[in-house]
Amino acid sequence: MNPLVHLELHTGDLESARAFYAELCGWRPRRVDGGDRSYVAVDLTRDVGGGFVECPTPRPLWLPYVEVADVRAATDRARELGASVALSPREGPAGWRSVVRTRTAGELALWQFKR
Repeated sequence: MNPLVHLELHTGDLESARAFYAELCGWRPRRVDGGDRSYVAVDLTRDVGGGFVECPTPRPLWLPYVEVADVRAATDRARELGASVALSPREGPAGWRSVVRTRTAGELALWQFKR
């Protein structure tokens, strides 16, 4: 089983989204320096992290991240199952990720932690 490890909101209005979820859910956001991008991290549960990304999007959407043992192999498997690759595997400070999408199953981020 591949557990959900992160949930990320993509929105065109970061401050309004941050304020809404702080009031409604009690989430305490903390700004993360992302260079030219605005990012706010939140702790959703003990096991699931979260964040808000400000980006041009026609409507806000949540992107779930699931942990995989090998992000490249999981991305290839998703492609074999009919997914398109919205973001090829790439390395970040804490691990590697990719994003796949299908017309019927939506978008999913695949995440491999650095150990």
